[in-house]
Order: sequence, then C-alpha cells, then structure tokens
Amino acid sequence: QVQLVESGGGLVQTGDSLRLSCVLSGRAFDTTIMAWFRQAPGKERKFVARSGADTSVAVSLAGRFAISRDNAKNTLYLEMNSLSPEDTAIYYCATGRPGKVYPVTAADYQYWGQGTQVTVSS
Repeated sequence: QVQLVESGGGLVQTGDSLRLSCVLSGRAFDTTIMAWFRQAPGKERKFVARSGADTSVAVSLAGRFAISRDNAKNTLYLEMNSLSPEDTAIYYCATGRPGKVYPVTAADYQYWGQGTQVTVSS
C-alpha cells in the first residue's frame, strides 16, 4: 500500500526558512514523479513544485522555493526561503498518475499525504 508522510511544518516568522520532507513507501521512489501542493484556508489546492522527468517550481515561487529528492532515502524535500504570511497553508506531497509525464494539476496526482501545516506570522 502506498503511503506518503510529510513532516517539517510549523509556525515561523516572516523571512524565516523551512524544509519540508515527504517519505514514500509502497512503491519505487526513484521512478515516481513526485510533487508538492499547498492549500490555504478557503482556497483550492495549488501546484508548488514537481520532481520527475524534469524539475519544476511554480513561477510565482521560483527563487524562494526549491524541490529536491534523495532516492536512497525515498524522500522528497521542499526548501522554502523568505517565507511570508501568504505562504501559510497545508502542504501536501503527492505521486504522479501513471502515464503523466509532466503532471501539474491535482487531478494528475494519484496518492497524497496527510499534509503538514505551515504557518507564517507577520
């Protein structure tokens, strides 16, 4: 059974940095497209970054956020810098659906973690 477990969220102040982690079990990590999404209260879940056939970060977040992976540890990371209150959200990691080479929308992803809360105070 596929499981994703996120960690690393918390309460930080404006300008701080955080690194989120996501551990995948139940399928081969090195051949799985992985991504981060975030969902703020009352808003839809939005793409943050993807690691797979390519590495992609949402244009609005590029320069502050970076995605990486350690295939030996089955772990996906999201490095977030210069955080602001607008970054407050639940952050989810997810696995791409088979056949999707460059998945971007939430519908393109199959399995999801439970999410980790990131709160940035002003």
